[in-house]
Amino acid sequence: MAGIKIYGMVTLRSQAEIERMRAAGQVVGKTLRRVTDAVRPGVSLAELDAIAVACLKEHGARSSFLDYHPSWAPMPYPGVLCLSVDDVIVHGLPDGRVLEAGEILSIDFGAEVDGYHGDAAVTVPVGEVDDEARRLMETTRAALTAAIEAAVPGGRMGDVGYAVETIAGPYGLLDGYGGHGVGTAMHEDPHVPNRGRPGRGLRLREGLVIAIEPMLIESGVCEGRTLADGWSVATVDGSRAAHFEHTIAITADGPLVLTA
Repeated sequence: MAGIKIYGMVTLRSQAEIERMRAAGQVVGKTLRRVTDAVRPGVSLAELDAIAVACLKEHGARSSFLDYHPSWAPMPYPGVLCLSVDDVIVHGLPDGRVLEAGEILSIDFGAEVDGYHGDAAVTVPVGEVDDEARRLMETTRAALTAAIEAAVPGGRMGDVGYAVETIAGPYGLLDGYGGHGVGTAMHEDPHVPNRGRPGRGLRLREGLVIAIEPMLIESGVCEGRTLADGWSVATVDGSRAAHFEHTIAITADGPLVLTA
């Protein structure tokens, strides 16, 4: 049974659809764990991408990212992972760069199974990192957790964004970026902001499936800049950034994480 349309292009998914999305989400979760386990100094981004390609093949899934070509991008996306190091916030390309000890790496991955998508991201240390990097990663993860807890039936989208910015505190939140609906396309309505006013915005209803993805910038600056490759978005001042994301379904029992 297909979902029903509400508020223009926002779709509420049936229980059967959510189960199919959970299958995609499980591929995403397993792949992220396998890639994370391989992160260490001396490993190239291309090698990590190859691990994810193998995971997709193993599970009979397709990449949500490979050959994705939005209108603003100069070329189709060339990998299955977005791999963003240190000051790169999102959309870093999986090229031949070799990781070095002390860096932090954001890993973003999407998979499609039977026409439905899952999308998630984590940020991990490369070897030993400093206390400031750990604090940045822990705060970003905590912001995601708080936002997920706010995504309950009867709530508002503003509650989700408010949860993120409350936990973010002095860290910057990348202007113009946030989460999104997920379903038969990787990016669907509604936009899921990382800022918000409690009790305002789209009402959250059972069957809504969204990706929540806080992106925090260490220096507190909220601007980003697109690098020469046309995809990678980096901080304007060279400070580090972290990114965590889960795809969740809003259910009568509360938020259900599909990409764990």
